[in-house]
Amino acid sequence: MRRPMIIALIGVDGAGKTTQARALAARLRAAGVPASYFENAGGRPVWNRLAQALGRRDGPHLFGHTGYVTIEATVRWLAIARAVLAARLTGRTAVMDRWSWCQYVVMRARGDRGGRLVRLAYAIFPRPELVCFLAVSPERAQQRVLARGIDTEELTHLRALDTGYRGLPEFGSFTVVDADGDPVDVGAALDQVVRAALARSR
Repeated sequence: MRRPMIIALIGVDGAGKTTQARALAARLRAAGVPASYFENAGGRPVWNRLAQALGRRDGPHLFGHTGYVTIEATVRWLAIARAVLAARLTGRTAVMDRWSWCQYVVMRARGDRGGRLVRLAYAIFPRPELVCFLAVSPERAQQRVLARGIDTEELTHLRALDTGYRGLPEFGSFTVVDADGDPVDVGAALDQVVRAALARSR
C-alpha cells in the first residue's frame, strides 16, 4: 500500500495554520480525496490557563523552564506520532496543523536548550510530501492573535519566529504561501500547490 500523503502547514502564531488546515482538509474531502485534519500543537494555551488557575503567571512559571519545554516537546511528539499512525492505518491524506519544525523554531526563539536532542527525538517521523510555510508579516500575525482573544504575542517574538523559520536548513524545500491576505485567497493559493503535489504523487 502506498504511504498516505502528508501535507504540513507551518508558520508563526497568527499565520492562519489552523484555519487553513481545517478548511483544506474539508475541501479535499469535498473533492473526493479522503483527508483528515490533525492538530500537532504543544498545548501552550492549556498550560497557561492551568497555571493561571493555580495562581501562576504562565506554563513556564508553573512547571519551570526546563520542565515546560520537556512537556511541550513531548506533547507535540505524541500528537505527531498519533497523526502519522492514524494516516497510515486509514490511508487518508493527512493535513497537519504544525509539524516538528514548529518545535525547533519556538525553542530557538526562546533561547531554549536541548534543540539537538529534540531534533533527534523527532527524526523518526517521515518528512511530509508537501510543507507549506504560511508567510505573514509579524504585524499582521499579531493583529490576528489579538483578534482571536485566546492569548497574546509580542511583536519581537513573532519576528524571532519568522526569522527562525526562514533560517531553518530545510527552508529552501518548503513551499512559501503568501498568507497576509484574505483567508479565501490564501486557501485558493494552497489549493493550487496541493493539487500539483497530489498530481505528482499519483
